Amino acid sequence: MMRITEANVKKYAGRYNERYKNADEIIEKEVKKWLKSQRYLDKKRFLKIGLWKSKRQRKRYEDNDDLMIREITRFSFAAKSEEARIKSLLVLNGVSYPVASAILHFAFPKKYPIMDFRVIWSLGWKQPKYYTFDFWQKYCRKLNEISKKVGEEIRTVDKALWKHSKEQQKYKK
Repeated sequence: MMRITEANVKKYAGRYNERYKNADEIIEKEVKKWLKSQRYLDKKRFLKIGLWKSKRQRKRYEDNDDLMIREITRFSFAAKSEEARIKSLLVLNGVSYPVASAILHFAFPKKYPIMDFRVIWSLGWKQPKYYTFDFWQKYCRKLNEISKKVGEEIRTVDKALWKHSKEQQKYKK
């Protein structure tokens, strides 16, 4: 479990950026720029987010029809219900809660964190057998709470918790 302080968040997020900043920034800037004027994803950008989050589902992501991606993401981004917003994305092939969380983060960067097993580990939480809407809400609340506490953006907190896990679990098998 990571000791969550402003200094630790800055330290681990800085280490994350040293290693991954260029790759992350290219995709994040492109997709976030697109989403400022278009409130949906097309297949090209959907694939970028999906592959950025998890390359293992490539074939399943590619099986999605462009129109389906556009309609589902347009609905999700316009939904008022948090449950409808995330669960609608799960309809897309290859999309799990972690991938859906990445999509929502790109669409609403100040509101949604990116769910990841490494972050869950750094929080000291037990990894659930499967994700639920209730777990997703708890996760979002916790990362937003940490973000406010340390005065950093949610993405910075994500990076710090992820990097902490990556470093601490490095030699543990």
